[in-house]
Amino acid sequence: MSVRDDAQELQGELVTLRRSLHLEPELGLTLPLTQEKVLTAIDGLGLEISLGSSLSSVTAVLRGARPGPSVLLRGDMDALPVAERSGLDFAAHGDRMHACGHDMHTSMLAGAARLLSAHRDRLAGDVVFMFQPGEEGYDGARHMIGEGVLDAAGDRVIAAYALHVMSMAPTGLFSTRRGPCLAASDNVRVMVRGAGGHGSMPHLAKDPIPAACEMVVALQTLVTRGFDIHDPVVITVGSIHGGTTHNVIPDEVHFEATVRSYSAVAHARIKDGIVRLVRGLAEAHGLTADIDYEELYPVTVNDAREAEFAAATVAELHGAERYRWAPNPIAGSEDFSRVLDEVPGVMLLLGAAPAGSEPERAPANHSPHAVFDESVLADGAALYAELAMRRLAVEQDHPSEVA
Repeated sequence: MSVRDDAQELQGELVTLRRSLHLEPELGLTLPLTQEKVLTAIDGLGLEISLGSSLSSVTAVLRGARPGPSVLLRGDMDALPVAERSGLDFAAHGDRMHACGHDMHTSMLAGAARLLSAHRDRLAGDVVFMFQPGEEGYDGARHMIGEGVLDAAGDRVIAAYALHVMSMAPTGLFSTRRGPCLAASDNVRVMVRGAGGHGSMPHLAKDPIPAACEMVVALQTLVTRGFDIHDPVVITVGSIHGGTTHNVIPDEVHFEATVRSYSAVAHARIKDGIVRLVRGLAEAHGLTADIDYEELYPVTVNDAREAEFAAATVAELHGAERYRWAPNPIAGSEDFSRVLDEVPGVMLLLGAAPAGSEPERAPANHSPHAVFDESVLADGAALYAELAMRRLAVEQDHPSEVA
C-alpha cells in the first residue's frame, strides 16, 4: 500500500487522538497531559525519544534503513486562552481552547511518525519529529532549538517542514509561497508621562492625553510615508488607557501596539522609527515617554527551492488541483520562523474550513467559534511523511539539491 492509503487507514485513530487533545487543551511551555498523549501515540515505533528540560516538548528520531542526512517535521501542541463556543460534542470546558488547530497539527505529526516507521525501509536518512509547546507567544521553538532539536539526529537537519491548518480556507487545499510567508511580530508598550492637574486649567499641567493621541496618529503616517508599499509594515494600537474622570488631567497615558513587517530591513527600520517618533513628540510637548519595544518572532521565510519541492510533492501526492501558490504573505506570525532562520524549509497551509460552510465566512483561527474539518488529518499526515521520504531521496541522488 502507498503512504496515502496507509494514512487513510489511520484516519479514525487520528480523529480519536485529535479529540482527546481538544478536550484537554494546555497553554504555554508546560503541557504535561499533551506530552503524555503524544508519547502514548508514538509508543512502540522504535523512535529515539527525548523530553525537554525547560518545556514539555517531545523530540523523536526515526533512524532510516540506510544512512543519510536528517530532516525535521514540526507540529505545535499548545492551545489559546479562549473559552470555546464551537458547539462541538468534544468542546473544551473552561477558559482555554485549541482555537488555532494545534491539536490537528500534533495528530498529523503523530500519524506521520506511524507512517514513516512502517515505511522505514524507504528512508535514506533520519527523521526528527518536533512536538513543540509554546508557539502562541512563548517562543517554544527558540527553547527547543536551544535544547538541540535541530541536531537531535547527530548532525544538523538539512531541511524542515511544518503544516498549519486554516479554518477560512477550502478544505483540503494546500498552499505556500516562496520567500516571506508570515510576518515578523513585535509588541510596543509606551508610557507617556506628564503632570496631572484640573481639567479647567490645562496650562498648569502637562497633559499626556493629547500627546498620546498625536503619537497614535503619527505612527500611521510613519508607515505610509516612511516605508515602501511593496515592503509593507502594519502598526495597530490595540489598547490605550489614561485618566479616571472627565475633569482631571492624568499624570500618565499608556498605550500598546502590535507591529508587523515582512523583511529584515523593514523590521529593523520600524523599531528605530517608532522609538524616534514617540520620544520626539513627547519632548515637543514637554513630556517624557518610556518605550518597551519587544521583538517577538522574526519573519517566517520559506526557502524558494524547498517551496518548489513541497509544491511538487503536494501535486504528486494529492493532485495538482489541491495546491495553490499563495499570492501574499499572511500578517500572522509564527515561531517556526526560528527554525527557518537556521535551516532551509517551508511552512505549508492546509485548508480545513468546517464542512458545509463558505470558507470566507467561517470563524477564523483564534476565534472561540473556530471549527476545523477533521477529514484533512490523514492527508496532512501523508504529506508530512512524503516530504521527509522524498527529501531524503533527493539528497541521496543529488546532494544539496531539491526538485
